[in-house]
Amino acid sequence: MRIAPTLTLSPDEEKTLTQLARSNTTSVRLARRAQIVLLAWAELDNMAIADQLGVGRIQVGRWRERYAQGGLAAIERDLPRGGRKPQADSAQIVRLTTQTTPKAATHWSTRTLAKEVGVSASTIMRVWRTHGLKPHRIESFKVSRDPAFVEKLEDIVGLYLSPPEHALVLCCDEKSQVQALDRTQPGLPLKKGRAATMTHDYKRHGTTTLFAALSAADGQVIACCQKRHRHIEWLDFLKQINRETPKDKALHLVCDNYATHKHPKVKQWLEKHPRFHVHFTPTSASWLNMVERFFRDITAQRLRRGVFTSVPELTAAIQEYVAHHNENPKPFIWTAKANGILQKVVRANSRLSSKQNDALH
Repeated sequence: MRIAPTLTLSPDEEKTLTQLARSNTTSVRLARRAQIVLLAWAELDNMAIADQLGVGRIQVGRWRERYAQGGLAAIERDLPRGGRKPQADSAQIVRLTTQTTPKAATHWSTRTLAKEVGVSASTIMRVWRTHGLKPHRIESFKVSRDPAFVEKLEDIVGLYLSPPEHALVLCCDEKSQVQALDRTQPGLPLKKGRAATMTHDYKRHGTTTLFAALSAADGQVIACCQKRHRHIEWLDFLKQINRETPKDKALHLVCDNYATHKHPKVKQWLEKHPRFHVHFTPTSASWLNMVERFFRDITAQRLRRGVFTSVPELTAAIQEYVAHHNENPKPFIWTAKANGILQKVVRANSRLSSKQNDALH
């Protein structure tokens, strides 16, 4: 006749097991096993423990014996289960995923790679998840080739991290071709078990251009909508900024290299208003302009799913969003230093150069 092993617990073991048994965050399995061990330590037999916890007697005996043999580590996880060993190692799957492509396709899927290697699609998925691989996704990038990249980078990052005294730093840009799109049929609302719906086709009712200037200090936005985005509209926006900012403050404007920002008439106007100081971002480096983050937010939160039957309706929606934003503005905090950004750009350029050399040879 088998006799259940007697358990002895130290004060620290008792404390740890009690915490696990009472915890709301640990797994139900581990909490139940801790309860079994504590009751066994209290000299209850397996049948009594099984009745009290509502589990089987064999289960109680299993975890009682495992704790007696291996302590807490023995009950924290199940023993390895048997089964067929994988037919391909993860290193091979990772190599094929990252260094090769399937015939007549640009990237592997779980099924195509599983067929190539001779394993199940779930095995491919597990390996990808373990190594953080997502072949179905692709991210766009563009490394700036501006010869004055370093100077412009240090200038703009310096404005963000250490803004000049008695001055405002305004990140300015245009969001052009904002479309007033009306769906051909009404969508269905969100409900349990179903996402909100909208038709894939739409009717165009015109476009507008959003001019915006984001204050790096407090997140306030100065904005207006114009029909076009020529130097004439840019000048009108500069005049609006001049009206809506304190006259005793110097203004440092962060802008991209769009031609309208450098038009001769714009330069003439800036010469007559010496409190305006324009700082141009490097070419292909719009991510340095923090107003792009505001444009992303208004697109995701108000425009992408919006339904607009006219340009005035679209303009009103934009103005409403800006007004709501300015009621409780929050600045975007810039933390990246110029040296760190420059190191990443240097690494990216070196990798691109090596890829180009490999292609040539």
